[in-house]
Amino acid sequence: MSFSNNVRNLFHLMSDKDDLVVQVVYSATSIMKLAIAALLAGSAAAFAPSQQGKTSTALNVNELEIGVTAPLGVYDPLGWLETQPEAFERRRAVERKHGRVAMAAMTGCIVHNNHITFDGYLSPSQNLKFSDVPIGVDGIRAIPNAGLLQILFFFALVELAWMPASKYDGDYGVGWFGENLNPEEKARKLNAEINNGRAAMMGILGNMVSECITGQTMYEQYAAGHISPFGDGQGAF
Repeated sequence: MSFSNNVRNLFHLMSDKDDLVVQVVYSATSIMKLAIAALLAGSAAAFAPSQQGKTSTALNVNELEIGVTAPLGVYDPLGWLETQPEAFERRRAVERKHGRVAMAAMTGCIVHNNHITFDGYLSPSQNLKFSDVPIGVDGIRAIPNAGLLQILFFFALVELAWMPASKYDGDYGVGWFGENLNPEEKARKLNAEINNGRAAMMGILGNMVSECITGQTMYEQYAAGHISPFGDGQGAF
């Protein structure tokens, strides 16, 4: 069954079909915020690859070289590339996918913290407007339970039917990105994706932690001049 048919079937199963699209679009980044903490645990082991000379896995050498970045270079403090070389491919896939999710989450966080919202209603049946949803992690509590379930079903459908976790190379055939790049340029962009994904995972998690500790969203901290974590008399420090 095609992806479009799967989506249509899922939509028919939902009781509040009129709210589905707007709820998925608007609150996906909020769901991502909660997911990042769990995602980081799975991707931490793949923070950077090692050279392959002493291992038996048949992975492409170019894939093993991606993500080896100064000043750390090869970062494998637990020695898993020596003891568990067969698990590298899965861990790299986890790191790449979670980095992509984190980049989308961080972008959504910045947009929402600047009070950029859609017009109209998130849930017409509950008279909930987009502008009524608080910024930051508190926004999760404003989303109807039916909407959260719809988002989770949508994510599961994407993971199982369109972009399966077993597709380790990260190329899901959804566009022309990277198809016409020469090897050097493609390697540069793959390194940029891995490193930006790592930064985004740390960024979104740091944003969530600081918001929970200080009680201020990213926007509120910036507006109040709460930039230094120590000695400014605001928040928890």
